[in-house]
Amino acid sequence: MRIGLVQLTSGDLPPENIVATTALIRLAADQGATFVATPEVTNIVSLNRAHQQTQLHHQNDDPSLSAYVALANELGVWLLIGSLALKSDDPDGRFVNRSFLIAPTGAITVAYDKIHMFDAEISAGETYCESAGFRPGCKQSLARTAVGNIGLTICYDLRFPSLFRSLARAGAQIITVPSAFSPVTGAAHWHVLLRARAIETGCFIVAPAQCGTHAATVGKARKTFGHSLIVSPWGDIVADGGATPGVTMTDVDLNAVAEARHRIPSLSHNPVFENTP
Repeated sequence: MRIGLVQLTSGDLPPENIVATTALIRLAADQGATFVATPEVTNIVSLNRAHQQTQLHHQNDDPSLSAYVALANELGVWLLIGSLALKSDDPDGRFVNRSFLIAPTGAITVAYDKIHMFDAEISAGETYCESAGFRPGCKQSLARTAVGNIGLTICYDLRFPSLFRSLARAGAQIITVPSAFSPVTGAAHWHVLLRARAIETGCFIVAPAQCGTHAATVGKARKTFGHSLIVSPWGDIVADGGATPGVTMTDVDLNAVAEARHRIPSLSHNPVFENTP
C-alpha cells in the first residue's frame, strides 16, 4: 500500500485551507497513493474561540467535509481527514475535534472524537486549555477496511499508551495520529513517542502533522512542529515530512505487523497485578 502524508500550514480561514489541502491530496493521489492522510484541525488553526464560532459548522453542513468526501470519491482513494473542528449541540457551546476516515466511494467509514484534551502550560508564553473550547470524546474508533484495520487517534492521545494498546488488541494494524504539535514538545517528544507507540503495539503509526507559523486574521498566530511521520511496527522511521508543507510518500507492507508481533508478542501478555496501597 502506498501512503501519502499531507503536511499543512493551515490558517484560520477554512475556505482557503480547502484549496491548499485539496491541491496536496491531489498531488498524493497523482503519485500513486491509495491512502492519503491529513493533519489535525485540517480546516482551521486558530486560538481565538470567538473567531472559531464564526467560521465553524456542524458536521452535516460543513463545507470542508463535503469537499473532502467528494474528493475521495473522485480520486478513488482512502482519505483520512486528520480532524475537523466542528460545532456541537453542547449547551456550553464547546466544539468537537473529529477525525474522519473516508472510503474511495466517498462514504464516511468511521469518525472519532479526540478523547484526551491538551491542557498544558508549556512555558510562561505558551499555555493551552483545549477542554475550555472542545468537548472530549469517550469512544475509541477502529475501521476494518480493504487496506487494513485502521485505528484512529488525535495528537495529545499519543501520550496515553492504553488507548493504542486497546486499538491494537482490537485488531488495528495501522494507527493514525494526526497532530498539531507544539514546536517545544515536538522537538523533545514527537519522534520518541511515535516510535514507542509503534513498538508497543506492533502497528504502523501514520502521523500527518501541521507545521510552521499559521496565518491568523484574528488573534495570536500559532506555531507547530511538523515532521509528519510513518513508523514501522519495529519502530523504524520510514518517512519524515520535515518542517515545510508538502506530501511525503512511502510504501508499507502490512505483513510487517504480524512479523513484529510474532517476534515480540507483548499484546498477548496481560498479567494481572495488584496496585500498591
